[in-house]
Amino acid sequence: MIKITLPDGSVREYDKGTTGLDIAKSISEGLARNVLSISVNGDLWDLSRPIHSDASIVLHKWENEEGKHAFWHSSAHLLAQALQELYPQVKFGIGPAIESGFYYDVDFGDKTISETELPAIEKKMKDLASQKFDYIREDISKEEALTYFGKKNENYKTELISELEDGTITLYKQGNFTDLCRGPHLPDTSSIKAVKLLSVAGAYWRGDERRKQLTRIYGITFPKQNLLDEYLVFLEEAKKRDHRKIGKELELFTFSAKVGMGLPLWLPKGAMLRERLENFLKKVQKQYGYQQVVTPHIGQKELYVTSGHYAKYGKDSFQPITTPAEGEEFLLKPMNCPHHCEIYKDKPHSYKELPLRYAEFGTVYRYEQSGELHGLTRVRGFTQDDAHIFCTPDQLKDEFKKVIDIILYIFKTLDFKNFTTQVSLRDPNNTEKYIGSDENWKKAEDAIIEAVSEKGLDFVVETGEAAFYGPKLDFMVKDALGRKWQLGTIQVDYNLPERFELEYVGADNQKHRPVMIHRAPFGSMERFVAVLIEHTAGKFPLWLTPDQAVVMTISEKYDDYAKKVLNLLNNYDIRSFVDDRSEKIGRKIRDNELKRIPYLLIVGEKEEETGTISVRRQGEGDKGSMTVEEFVTFLNEEVKRELENINI
Repeated sequence: MIKITLPDGSVREYDKGTTGLDIAKSISEGLARNVLSISVNGDLWDLSRPIHSDASIVLHKWENEEGKHAFWHSSAHLLAQALQELYPQVKFGIGPAIESGFYYDVDFGDKTISETELPAIEKKMKDLASQKFDYIREDISKEEALTYFGKKNENYKTELISELEDGTITLYKQGNFTDLCRGPHLPDTSSIKAVKLLSVAGAYWRGDERRKQLTRIYGITFPKQNLLDEYLVFLEEAKKRDHRKIGKELELFTFSAKVGMGLPLWLPKGAMLRERLENFLKKVQKQYGYQQVVTPHIGQKELYVTSGHYAKYGKDSFQPITTPAEGEEFLLKPMNCPHHCEIYKDKPHSYKELPLRYAEFGTVYRYEQSGELHGLTRVRGFTQDDAHIFCTPDQLKDEFKKVIDIILYIFKTLDFKNFTTQVSLRDPNNTEKYIGSDENWKKAEDAIIEAVSEKGLDFVVETGEAAFYGPKLDFMVKDALGRKWQLGTIQVDYNLPERFELEYVGADNQKHRPVMIHRAPFGSMERFVAVLIEHTAGKFPLWLTPDQAVVMTISEKYDDYAKKVLNLLNNYDIRSFVDDRSEKIGRKIRDNELKRIPYLLIVGEKEEETGTISVRRQGEGDKGSMTVEEFVTFLNEEVKRELENINI
């Protein structure tokens, strides 16, 4: 017999070799019908895998991320099985579960697959799922795996196997399809009831542009049809909120093939939005004692060799820039922190000066693969709302907590109510990925966990997700559609001060190393604006929106009066413009409603005679006739109500 500890702490005894599905059945038949995977001592397993020793377990249903992962991973294999039957010549790359659904990278040889063929593949997947094929796990030696896939001419699989250690390799079979995989998977295919293949894209093998481009098929599946129907409605709403679409409609940003992929161009209205966000954060930072600095867009290669960034990220950076001087090389700046270290090092420091807080909206450059670029959320040039705090070890925890306060304040201001926090630690079994001593890592990790606990935040711990130089706290924000985004981040670093030989003179008159905190509340201006656009559907708060009002003329006879109104609004710092196009007023109202202008001000004969404006609120309709001064008071009262709880 073995002892199984359940999540509530209770312990049950089972026969050795019992499975997760057996345990679920012993609890209730309803649970057994709905359980999808199991965690055994923290590791995800198949429900059908025998347990041979005492263990702590957690059973996962559809409502759990782990359950969805097993469901979608199994669905990727089902997609591959369908492709194998429909296109016998196909070769397979990888097919993982992702945050929403799954994909499979496949090589169709000379054939090109288009989205018109997806319905037939969906039908085949449903047919196969209904046959209730078991997902069967098999341990296999490296030699056997290479022989098996070699005979099938599966060169992508043999490449992956060649890099694995013997004794760690498993296959999964369902029906006549076999794949190299770690799992876990569902017990069988029958629970996959609803299938939708979403798109076809190109993806270089292993993300390397020098390798062959494979076909990537994205899909999603559900245990019930109504869940798929709801998801498709969600997708339609997401399309309406797509920041690329709204950004074009609101004239916020654009891209140019001549400028380069992944390099956004901010248009006047977008630049105004960015500027207001920057000024908002600068005002907050000033209250917390930050000092603004400015650093160049390039730095000598040696700077990033010293920091360790070149060794870690050199392959993902733009290639070095050579100069006429022999052996002289520069890099486009991939990070701001090495520059800030050099600012700190410019002069000696006493403990009495610390903490020093250097802030910069610094633009950095990283060579993202072209297939990974996506609007403003994944770009090659982006501006971080970066700051680096240099403090004594005794000051570390309090400084960390103050940064948490700043991020929470920003989220409250911009109505991001739904978020979680993740403490990312290094992998103790793979320390070569990181720089620095075990002692410093422990101090940094302990400080983060203590600070987060003292602030009362609910957090999860992810081992192996730390930055190469230190542990971090990430803020994962859910937008209005429930999608999760990583925005604010705070990182503790004992290692860069060591590498740059940073010092301060302590109260004992001896030299000491400062501790460094890296922080970016927005994360990057580009991603933050993209998330903000989609969260608000482009209807920004009145205090933030680039244009608060538009003055629209009924005919050209009233252009001069409209300009007079505009001048008055400008004198009161109301952001506005005149729409004096030769269009009917109904068309002007409709166009400016679509541009999400909050207030539509109409002027004609009556308004000119009485010195007033006719006011409409976007999406709400007529608000009556007012003088400009009355409207200014009315608008400012609304701004005040927006901000009454946050004291900007």
